[in-house]
Amino acid sequence: MSAGQIAALIAAGAFVVLVLLVAVPLLKLGRTLDEATVAIRKAHEGSAPLLSDAHTTLNQVNTQLERVDGITAGARTVTANVSVLSSLFTATLGGPLVRAAAFSYGVNKAIKARRSGKAAAGTRKGRK
Repeated sequence: MSAGQIAALIAAGAFVVLVLLVAVPLLKLGRTLDEATVAIRKAHEGSAPLLSDAHTTLNQVNTQLERVDGITAGARTVTANVSVLSSLFTATLGGPLVRAAAFSYGVNKAIKARRSGKAAAGTRKGRK
């Protein structure tokens, strides 16, 4: 055996050791990828019922929103009717009520002024 052949055997041995050292991490990486594939498959299988339930929930929410729209429309109608009724009341009875209140206030002031005038006149007579 020549020195070149011995060097070739040593290089071949070193290459085999290198391949064995690289093979171990590659095998572990393969197992990790297999586990990741299984986990993804399970997540996919578990997400189908979840998405189905979410779809059902969204349908129920849409139904409730349609009901709320109906209630809102009814409330809007009631508000408009109350506004019209309030305007009608103000136009019909508001003016006369304000006039009656002003008249009663004026009468009340006149009566108080007359009473205070009589009281002042009575005190003047008492002084004389």
